[in-house]
Amino acid sequence: MAARFPNLFSPLSVGPVQLKNRIFSTGHMTVMLENGVPSDAMVAYHKARAKGGAGLIILEAARAHASGDSGRPAIRAFEDACIPGYRRIAEACHPFECKVFAQLSHPGREMPQAVDGTLAVAVAPSSIPNERFHVMPRKMPIAQIKDIVAGFEAAAGRIRQAGLDGIELVASHGYLVAQFFNPRVNVRMDEYGGTLENRLRFAREILTSLRRGAGADMAIGMRLSGDEKDHDGLEGGECLEIAAALASDGVLDYLNVTAGTSAGLAGSVHIVPPMAIETAYTAPLASTIRAQMDIPIFVAGRINQPQIAEEVLASGQADMCGMTRAMIADPQMPAKAAAGEVDSIRACVACNQACIGHMLNGYPISCIQRPETGRELEFGNLTAAKPPRQVMVVGGGPAGMKAAAIAAERGHNVTLFEGSGALGGQVGLAQLLPGRAEFGGIIQNLAREMRATGVEISMNHKVTRDLVEHIAPDVLVLATGAKPFTPALEGSDEAHLVTAWQVLNGEANVGARVAIADWRCDWIGLGLAERLARDGCHVRLAVNGATAGQMIPQYARDKWLGDLHRLGIEIIPYARLFGADSDSAYFQHTLSGEPIVIEGVDTVVTALGNSPETSLAESLGNWAGETHLIGDCLCPRTVEEAVLEGLRIGAKI
Repeated sequence: MAARFPNLFSPLSVGPVQLKNRIFSTGHMTVMLENGVPSDAMVAYHKARAKGGAGLIILEAARAHASGDSGRPAIRAFEDACIPGYRRIAEACHPFECKVFAQLSHPGREMPQAVDGTLAVAVAPSSIPNERFHVMPRKMPIAQIKDIVAGFEAAAGRIRQAGLDGIELVASHGYLVAQFFNPRVNVRMDEYGGTLENRLRFAREILTSLRRGAGADMAIGMRLSGDEKDHDGLEGGECLEIAAALASDGVLDYLNVTAGTSAGLAGSVHIVPPMAIETAYTAPLASTIRAQMDIPIFVAGRINQPQIAEEVLASGQADMCGMTRAMIADPQMPAKAAAGEVDSIRACVACNQACIGHMLNGYPISCIQRPETGRELEFGNLTAAKPPRQVMVVGGGPAGMKAAAIAAERGHNVTLFEGSGALGGQVGLAQLLPGRAEFGGIIQNLAREMRATGVEISMNHKVTRDLVEHIAPDVLVLATGAKPFTPALEGSDEAHLVTAWQVLNGEANVGARVAIADWRCDWIGLGLAERLARDGCHVRLAVNGATAGQMIPQYARDKWLGDLHRLGIEIIPYARLFGADSDSAYFQHTLSGEPIVIEGVDTVVTALGNSPETSLAESLGNWAGETHLIGDCLCPRTVEEAVLEGLRIGAKI
């Protein structure tokens, strides 16, 4: 059945390890640790991906030495306590013929905080500061370099003892090993700096130590940025030279190519590239390296569909495709692709909201489309409904669709009523923003899940109390969404005021000079500013926060802020909308209280949040039936909360 993807589902030898297919999950922080060791939740998380058909899982970056133990929790591979947790993951994944590699790292100067929240004693090859975290590191003495190398060997021995299949050294994204590579960061003039040979010495010593610790039966690989894409970062030619030199030593069994660096805001966008970046954009970097290598080349970076992965492999750009977020969105993606069920795959939309967004905020990762991810212990095995009930869902946005699909999957008889002619609610508007077209995939994915589980869908059907009483469902789920919040504003009778919804729906005639009042500080203000600027408008974006995009994941925000700067859009922070007239918009500085006047304005576009749509709930009054409110009609938030609440109520009723 895998005939459609002959390359993707062919085996691959990686040193002494045989992989069943070419799909792997890259090392990524899950925030599922307990006292520095893998938890039950982490074991269940990785087991779900192994069961779903992944050929290889590379676990998250573990600290090989205590000097790299930072305020961002990581597996402490420098302690024996890691061994049982590693072993449990391997034992959970191996029955599905899925290999498991550990990943070892040291952040070096990319370490702003220590484990107690104070500023860390960060170390690096030289005292050269990083730009992103504003860390000035301590130059490592040679004795410490030797001690860290020994730490990698000891960590490898623990990983071997745990029964894992391989080890990947993190030499990517501007972390410690990459800092030694970079002549702009490593300016020491001893045996670890200066010439390329000297700058490679630290990596070579670590790789040799890993082989000693791991033995001959484990694969040894290295992750490398093919281009760090940042000011003073390693460039493509330098990375190619580094890769060729290290591969020729005979220690490495594979190279895992990615892009970006943690050292700067521009480079860090590529650590988890958002949907505004094209799919498989790192494949050419891997291809350049692969042309000079005799070992397998892995690649990762926005490869979110099996069709894309197959093309990367068939074109000879790489030998293995990292599809991490694709399997966060759908752990069964490999199995579905192998069975020819491509249309049933829930494709990742690279919103970064619940995966890397959660991780950066210190919460376990999940997926806005599939909140079961990261919650496998809670929702991994849904129970059948006993007895089946008649469920009426009102509202065809993400909350209603998920509730309907889950309830029907459990055996309930579900009918969903949508008042308009289209499913998706506000997702239909969000996908109209520049670079957000993929976001609309959420609608298709949830609609497909509803139809697959037998939900009856009634479109263009306005629900009233009379209809509810006529149907008399056993359970009523209200997911009626929200509407734009429109506060009273001084001068609004003479100003040209329009809402973001009106602009996106093509219902507003926007003038040439626009001020956007952005209370939400999320995708909407950023996207409206870009869209109107590209339409030829002069745009000023006034945000009620410290910066535009303050409320969204940083990698998506930073990419967008760079784009807006190139478009010449002025961003005005700390601005609370007060009023408007025929040619000006009036704001108040949220800190000083002083006025901010934007003159020469034809149109003021408001993105001031939404109000819950509760008219049906209020009209039901004393209706005695079982009723649940979910999504924005309960409280306006984001797609993530809507889908999660849909899951919870669908699993409960």
